[in-house]
Amino acid sequence: MASKSDDRKVATIIDGKAIAQIVRSEIASEVLHLSQKYGKVPGLAVVIVGTRKDSQSYVSMKRKACAEVGIKSFDVDLPEQVPEADLIRKVHELNEHPDVHGILVQLPLPKHVNEEKVLSEISIEKDVDGFHPLNIGKLAMKGREPLFLPCTPKGCLELLSRSGISVKGKRAVVVGRSNIVGLPVALLLTKADATVTIVHSHTHDPESIIREADIIIAAAGQAMMIKGSWIKPGAAVIDVGTNAVDDQSKKSGYRLVGDVDFKEACKVAGWVTPVPGGVGPMTVAMLLKNTLEGAKRVIEK
Repeated sequence: MASKSDDRKVATIIDGKAIAQIVRSEIASEVLHLSQKYGKVPGLAVVIVGTRKDSQSYVSMKRKACAEVGIKSFDVDLPEQVPEADLIRKVHELNEHPDVHGILVQLPLPKHVNEEKVLSEISIEKDVDGFHPLNIGKLAMKGREPLFLPCTPKGCLELLSRSGISVKGKRAVVVGRSNIVGLPVALLLTKADATVTIVHSHTHDPESIIREADIIIAAAGQAMMIKGSWIKPGAAVIDVGTNAVDDQSKKSGYRLVGDVDFKEACKVAGWVTPVPGGVGPMTVAMLLKNTLEGAKRVIEK
């Protein structure tokens, strides 16, 4: 009989790129339907302040994704030193614009701008990032539905459901408690009837808690923190982390890795997302989906 070590099971790799492409083609056909039936298409305003290289590349990716599915992109590029009042005035203009169904302010904003103040000025009906306190509050409450779910958490759950992984009754551990991923994904998993534990920087013995999880959402921003030995055999691992580590063999001098040791995880987990090519493409796909949903609420009234 083959010994355990010979009988190696390899995890199923969840291809976020391929799943995101399917989602995008579904969105494109719905956009076409709106255009043909009502003569209107969804509109997304993407606001960027300053010239941060990473922010600019994210924004151009989002604008390009809009064009691919037929969503009209409204480009708002403001200088680094823009007064906070001018930025808020711009947000108000977009709130009033009838062809804009979603508003996204690319973060981080410059130091002199109060991020919370700006984000809370975005109309809740156009908050496609899902970060408005009212949307997060409704997400936290039983029997209430937010108008929009934050894109990355929504993408994580979409990856699980489209991979045939049920959440109900499962033990889920979320590593990290940021406003953007950790907290909302924990709330979403709770809404989907998982039993959820959040592990964070003050958690004692995180390893023993993570090892009990049927589903792990890693969003701590710590390169390869979660080792293979921390993973329960057969668990589903969704790796949200994107960390640059030095790699002289690469032209850029670095490579991207997740919060999970991918090689080790592949030997133990049932499912695992790669970095890059896992959660990242889904985040953009969910932004497009939120914009479509916001537009449908207005256009199909």
